[in-house]
Amino acid sequence: MNLTKILTPSALSTAKHQKPLTYDVRYPENGTPKPVILFIHGFKGFKDWGYFNLMADTFAEAGFVFVKINLSHNGTTPNAPEEFADLEAFGQNNFSIELDDVGLLLDHILSADFEVPEEEIDKEQLMLVGHSRGGGLALLKASEDTRIRAVVTMAAVSDWEARWPKDVLQQWKEAGIQHIPNSRTGQIMPLYYQIVEDYYRFRDRLHLPQAIKRLKVPVLAFHGTEDETVPLSMAEDLQKWNDYVRLEILEGANHTFGGGHPYPEDHLPAAVRHIIDTSVGFFKKS
Repeated sequence: MNLTKILTPSALSTAKHQKPLTYDVRYPENGTPKPVILFIHGFKGFKDWGYFNLMADTFAEAGFVFVKINLSHNGTTPNAPEEFADLEAFGQNNFSIELDDVGLLLDHILSADFEVPEEEIDKEQLMLVGHSRGGGLALLKASEDTRIRAVVTMAAVSDWEARWPKDVLQQWKEAGIQHIPNSRTGQIMPLYYQIVEDYYRFRDRLHLPQAIKRLKVPVLAFHGTEDETVPLSMAEDLQKWNDYVRLEILEGANHTFGGGHPYPEDHLPAAVRHIIDTSVGFFKKS
């Protein structure tokens, strides 16, 4: 087993959106160029949620540079990376900001300022992994950024608009805000209508079905039959819309594939272990 090097989480300034994003990196330090995986968390998620560190270690041990991001407006802060300490930022988040965050970190990974030594990284092999909303973001980014070689999604959203019923949109527009309960923390989290306005203003960039249809890179999509948050039909749409998509349906798996936060176990849920093992082979062939 390779010795995994874990770099201290770093903050990257996002001058355009006035909030820093944070990220961490894990890789086997062996002097061999390795593909890069950037992992994108989902809605009400963060880079250190549940089993994500164990997942990062496992990918690193398999021969990857694994980078996890805390999106700049996910509600966490550099000083509180596992807490929703900035609810105003959470409320002002939108898909444009998140795509810009991912692009900024990809630029940084490819720059001379990236913390991983040049001999340890293959900058021609950039991959994305995303969970839930992060899966949708990974698909959007891959559709607009030719540097991405392959994508793995876990319970990905495939259509933002399908998540917004007309009656909810009308009430949201009138109030200007929705209040989203977080059952884990007990917080009531604001979500301003600006996310809808931003979506329709930049719909050519943000419309997921069209982005998926124009994808030219291989995609491996995982979805559980017991997903309580994102319907299995969204994964089936991915495969229907693009021949590059390979779908794996995991019998009995829920939205988080058997994990929760906190995650006290020292081993991955069986479904996640399967996802990683299958993804490693997929990425190495891409």
